[in-house]
Amino acid sequence: MTPEERTLAPLLRVATPADRPALEALEAASFSQDRISARSWRRLLRRPSALILVAPAAAGLAGALVMLFRRGSRIARVYSIAVAAAQRGNGFARLLLGRAADAAQERGCRAVRLETRLDNHNAQSLFAREGFAVTGRTDDYYEDGMAALRLERPLPPAYSH
Repeated sequence: MTPEERTLAPLLRVATPADRPALEALEAASFSQDRISARSWRRLLRRPSALILVAPAAAGLAGALVMLFRRGSRIARVYSIAVAAAQRGNGFARLLLGRAADAAQERGCRAVRLETRLDNHNAQSLFAREGFAVTGRTDDYYEDGMAALRLERPLPPAYSH
């Protein structure tokens, strides 16, 4: 962990229902389509199979990540990751991904998967630096018809005493 990441790490926490308005605002500011609805946020915040990590900021959230776990599966899925425009480049995305990977490993997952837009080269670069490799492509995945790249990051087995 870099010194900058050590400084940011205490800022991450698990979201609560009180974070819903800030999560909705971050989602609206980050994505022009394929947004998580208010109804879905309410459901995700109550689901034990969803982990929502947030990085609070002075006004709203610096970033957030939604990870989903499926019973019987050893694959965790990053459903959404967003960082506020003013906070991009400050390490929040890396920190969120790292903390989410740790949580997946603790739950016995062997890998983390996600999808990203074919035209989102910044995200693809970040994911590659974080150990994700392209495993496939799904055409016409997003509302506007854009294809998605499917990526996966293997996780080492969780340490047990």
